[in-house]
Amino acid sequence: MNDVETAVTDPRLMAHAVAYEVADDDTQVGDFIGVHELEDGVSDFRFAAHIPGYEGWQWSVMLYHDEDRGVWTVSESSLIPGEDSLMPPQWIPWKDRLLPSDLAVTDSLGTETDDPRLEEGFDSEAAEAEMAKSGEPAGEPDKPTESEERQESDEQAESADSSEKGDGEQGESSAESEPTDETAATSTGTDEPLASKVRVANEFELSRRRVLTPLGRAQAAERWYAGPHGPKSLSTKTADGLACQTCGFFIPLQGELNLMFGVCANKWSPDDGRVVSRDHGCGEHSEIEPPEPSNLWIQSKPAYDDMHIDIVEQAPREERGDIEAIENAEGAESGTFDDNGHYLGVRNGNVIMFLSQMPDRDDD
Repeated sequence: MNDVETAVTDPRLMAHAVAYEVADDDTQVGDFIGVHELEDGVSDFRFAAHIPGYEGWQWSVMLYHDEDRGVWTVSESSLIPGEDSLMPPQWIPWKDRLLPSDLAVTDSLGTETDDPRLEEGFDSEAAEAEMAKSGEPAGEPDKPTESEERQESDEQAESADSSEKGDGEQGESSAESEPTDETAATSTGTDEPLASKVRVANEFELSRRRVLTPLGRAQAAERWYAGPHGPKSLSTKTADGLACQTCGFFIPLQGELNLMFGVCANKWSPDDGRVVSRDHGCGEHSEIEPPEPSNLWIQSKPAYDDMHIDIVEQAPREERGDIEAIENAEGAESGTFDDNGHYLGVRNGNVIMFLSQMPDRDDD
């Protein structure tokens, strides 16, 4: 009774008694390690656990202290790991453990609605309806081609060089070349932002329900570039320094991925129909000339297959009748011999075997 009262009045002894009660054996409860004060009057008492296979684990006994009543009560007790405990690997959900190579062509994994690689696409139909309602034009005027832009920039550079005659003239020319606010707004297309968005969405096919996010594009680019169709593949070494971006069979992608990737369209290439990086390569580059034909015939060594046995059915033999009779007679019945060992013959059906046709008997 005195021990019980001591255990109740001393929270450490009370926690120690609870650990003894929870453990399967008294030897599994070790020395007192310490106490951690938690919130709302809860204290966590720790004791060393001497259990085989649980190295570094501790007994945890949580007690609640009612200060008004001056009473300690047991909240819970458990076996928890310490800082140096031997722990199993962290459990990973099945979907996170799954690799793309684990899926067969008939498997269907599906896509989550909140997949961070996807975002909502652009609703071109709603935008065009809004444009029609507000009276905006359906699209922007045709932009000049790349060659026309280059020619225009060259002409502007030539005119700028020829107009440099003095400091005053340069200042006047620069002042005249500065666009007004109205001209700048018109040139940048801010008067028709919705029409510009519709044109871009239609050009890059962004009117789908969901499209790739910047994260999705970045992950795809990193995966493709580090894969077997990137610059570090073995086939790139056979390209003789010629990259895919200079190959006639290279089809560039659209959008941001155009900066790094395209699709191979050479049926003789191992990358046919696959996304390849611009600095990838293979031995079927369009600029690699075929080897010159040779008039020398190189006989390859014959290949012997010693792993299989071919069973060939033999054709029936066409031999003389006496030979067949000898073979049949040997299995039919034995011949008779006289005292001198001479063969007296044997009848096999309608055939009589003679002495010259059979071997002599061995006299042992």
